[in-house]
Amino acid sequence: MSDSLNADFSRPARMSTAEMNWQASPSPTVWRKRLDLVDGEFSRVTSVVRYDADSAFHQHGHPHGEEILVLDGVFSDEHGDYPAGTFLLNPAGFNHAPFSKEGCIIFVKLCQFPGQGRDHVVIDSNAAEWQAAAPGVEELPLYSDDHYPEDIRLLRLSAGAAVPPALLSPAAAPRGLEIFVIAGELADG
Repeated sequence: MSDSLNADFSRPARMSTAEMNWQASPSPTVWRKRLDLVDGEFSRVTSVVRYDADSAFHQHGHPHGEEILVLDGVFSDEHGDYPAGTFLLNPAGFNHAPFSKEGCIIFVKLCQFPGQGRDHVVIDSNAAEWQAAAPGVEELPLYSDDHYPEDIRLLRLSAGAAVPPALLSPAAAPRGLEIFVIAGELADG
């Protein structure tokens, strides 16, 4: 039997990471909460990952790419230091040895939409120019490419604001929609 969790994207799933326990990872100072997993350790997986202070992960590659959003602290590798609010898209074939001096928490997606030819993307959402998307809603596009079936964006909603229906429609997300709430509360019907 395969090791899978929320692997069928045609079925709705809802998880509260605040209620989940941290699980061990291959590094003794790096912990994770898995949100979806298909076929075990080295396949498609979405997790919240915590690096303890002065922790490191061994040099490794991402043959099918990696997407990271730094939620807290500073995530680092030999390519740079990335504070909370930084989005990284490490394309297929990317190699690094990540670490954190002060500790950090990241949202990470591995092997989501593999493919050669993507650019390495680094966006600091704290310094970026957000766009008005609807009353009380700001949007920051992070990644979109006609060659790959994903559209990654951050939304900031004022209290009482609604996610624009156009973003929730099947036409906008024909392969499904994943929402990760970073702060606050989001209610749906």
